[in-house]
Amino acid sequence: MEPDITRDTRGADVLCVRFLLEPAREAELPRLLELLGEFSPVVEALPPDTALVELRGAVRYFGWDARKIASVVRVRAVALYGVECVIGAGPGPMIARMAARRARTGVTEVVDDVREFLDGQPVAALPGVGAATARTLCEYGLDTVGRVAAAPLSTLQRLTTARAGRELHEKARGVDRARVVPNGAARSVAAERAFVRDELDPYRHRRALLAVADELGARMRDEGQVCRSLSLTVRYADRSSTVRSRVLAEPTAHSAALASAVYRMYEALGLQRARVRGVSLRAEGLGTAEAAARQLTFDPVDERGRVLEAVADRARARFGAGAIVPGALAA
Repeated sequence: MEPDITRDTRGADVLCVRFLLEPAREAELPRLLELLGEFSPVVEALPPDTALVELRGAVRYFGWDARKIASVVRVRAVALYGVECVIGAGPGPMIARMAARRARTGVTEVVDDVREFLDGQPVAALPGVGAATARTLCEYGLDTVGRVAAAPLSTLQRLTTARAGRELHEKARGVDRARVVPNGAARSVAAERAFVRDELDPYRHRRALLAVADELGARMRDEGQVCRSLSLTVRYADRSSTVRSRVLAEPTAHSAALASAVYRMYEALGLQRARVRGVSLRAEGLGTAEAAARQLTFDPVDERGRVLEAVADRARARFGAGAIVPGALAA
């Protein structure tokens, strides 16, 4: 027999702070992490713009609750760096991150009663529940977190897998085994494109992906850097998003290689008639180009492309970033 669903009403112990940074300002994240470090030594960076903060020691030291600490963080971020932020607070990292997605600028979303917070939310709001899993659960009437929480574990495991079903069962009941792990902000650069209206056309999706790959490649080459992996985020009309990462075969800043990799990542999502609101691409694991090894190739097309890319970089440096763009983006 399944145990009764308990109600977690303990205080908010974790803040999830998302700084509203433009891609060009993502390099400021380490300084913003230092600001959070003034309140707690336990801060976990989630590049490019988010961090988790463990509050237990801060609540005892300052004598403030989570809402008060969040308001002070917000004021200092604006006053010192001119950066707005949205903040969610909950008893653990999972709930804090979900709360941050519902928060608004200037208003902290604090979750004290986990069951009440989770029950009415769509199942896709749970971390780790992708579009395919959400569709499967909805087909069986498990369209809200509350209904998933009430479902037997065996049912969830039959609909997914043994491991995924158990994790889903726990998350729907507010069980959060994650902890805030102190770390540093990983070095990365990012670019994004938002559509004027929710976009259905895959051709326009690919144009946006090409644009962000070309921008990242140019920025890294200008700074003498290469990246080891890419992280693609696709945002949808319903405010949900999908994130996929890929480790590259070799460190690179070659725009054609970046575009090829991000096209494969996009195609692997299997989006059909998806209404896309925007895409963003982040280059991670940056290192110097001089220290990176490159696999030699006898492909004349690749070599010619790299030569033309170097010429285009020189033209951009002299006449501006828009002097030369890929032909697919010129129309």
